[in-house]
Amino acid sequence: METITKVQEMMERRKGLEGRVGFVPTMGALHQGHLSLIERSLKENDHTIVSIFVNPTQFLPGEDYERYPRRYEADRRICEVAGVELLFMPEVHEIYGVDEVGIKAPKVKGYILEGYFRPGHFDGVLQIVTKLFHIVRPDRAYFGKKDAQQLYLVQKMVRDLFWDIEIVPCEIVRDRDGLALSSRNLYLSPQERSQALLLSKSLKRAAKMVQEGILDAQTIKAQMEEILAPLEVEYVEIVDREFNRLDQVEIGNTIILVAAYSGGTRLIDNIWI
Repeated sequence: METITKVQEMMERRKGLEGRVGFVPTMGALHQGHLSLIERSLKENDHTIVSIFVNPTQFLPGEDYERYPRRYEADRRICEVAGVELLFMPEVHEIYGVDEVGIKAPKVKGYILEGYFRPGHFDGVLQIVTKLFHIVRPDRAYFGKKDAQQLYLVQKMVRDLFWDIEIVPCEIVRDRDGLALSSRNLYLSPQERSQALLLSKSLKRAAKMVQEGILDAQTIKAQMEEILAPLEVEYVEIVDREFNRLDQVEIGNTIILVAAYSGGTRLIDNIWI
């Protein structure tokens, strides 16, 4: 595996790759969820490039940019063992300059749910994804469904800007106890981790209600909120695949989402129905 830290070097290296190129953009602290994206890219493409970059522009003031887990040596080893061909690990000064042209999230869909509680977050996400796509020029890029709104906005950006890139959604990977894997799970104390399981428990309850034929969104949300009561809940919402709020669950076109704090750690989770 080759590790590259310079933008120009990465762009030159990319020119020499023939065949399909798969790309997995990450912020590091890799876990089995990331590995599932990497493995899928390896299976579906001739070359796989992984990036590790903790992107400062998607963190709001007071968020955890400085303490976000950075485990570069371990991450490098994980990528090498997995069979990644190129690992791109740039410094911030390689990616960002002064007085830059900006990328803006949509005024509506970029400022609901995650965008409402983290205003400007998706501007930073789409900015770094745009830069990485131009540097790596992938044929396919792999994103997890856990960050469902991020996935939707990246797909929308690719459509709106007419980029010839296939965005591949990948299933949520969970620990054996049901907790959705996240780099931020490292913050959780044993007690907080136990409380965090209420997110997946509430989603399981929602799925069971749908299976029982209960499709009214308010009824499902009320049951979820009851389960989530011990946590500081930011939102419980039921939307379609285009992130329009639903009054009734539509089988095959629904995402049920939750965001809540366990201790001081903000967690998100969802199910696709």
